[in-house]
Amino acid sequence: MKKYFMALLAMCFVLPLVAQKPISPDYRRWDFDSDLAGWRFDNQDQNPALQCTVKQGVVKIWTRKASVDRKKITTVDSNYTSGRYTWRTYISQFGPGDQSSIGSWIYSDDHHEIDFEVGYGKREVRTKLGAAADDLVAYMTTQDFPFASIPVLIKSGWHVFEIDLSLVGGCYFVQWIIDGQLRASVQQTFGSEVGFRVLCSVENLRFIGDIPATQDNYGFFDYVEYTFHR
Repeated sequence: MKKYFMALLAMCFVLPLVAQKPISPDYRRWDFDSDLAGWRFDNQDQNPALQCTVKQGVVKIWTRKASVDRKKITTVDSNYTSGRYTWRTYISQFGPGDQSSIGSWIYSDDHHEIDFEVGYGKREVRTKLGAAADDLVAYMTTQDFPFASIPVLIKSGWHVFEIDLSLVGGCYFVQWIIDGQLRASVQQTFGSEVGFRVLCSVENLRFIGDIPATQDNYGFFDYVEYTFHR
């Protein structure tokens, strides 16, 4: 009996652990009435300044000109799966060519990330889209499985950005919706075994412009909402 018990105990240590699927809440909404309850800072730079304020129910995040600032806030919870993710975001007018982006997005790791990234856009992208002087570019991106990046034109101002994740054949089907209009969709090869955090950001990123930011850039976030569906 003792030998049997020891053998069984050894098996417990060598058998691989089975990862549990994240259990998503049915609904969450953050109105940022006075603070960042349920969120934390997730800045990805060497600048210790937070560059984020909450005032009258609106979050402001900003970056400094000619810097590599990457300022972010993220939900503390990381168990959001299929459903509708919604941000009401103010897109400010960037300087021409600025390498700066306002992001409304979800993230699990560098391979499982789905984004709205809005910036001035590189010259070749703007030319292909026929951008006017006051147009900006919204990139709708999945980082992997498969990678996709679809740019569309957008104006400065308040917009409602939505990422909808439904399950098709057990995998996420991604739809990007701007102001109630479906703009792009991509079928992913992974599903609800992957849970996400929800993020708001303003970052100076090289891929989204041609020159270092010529001005301080900022975004406002009025509310963020998540509604679960299968």
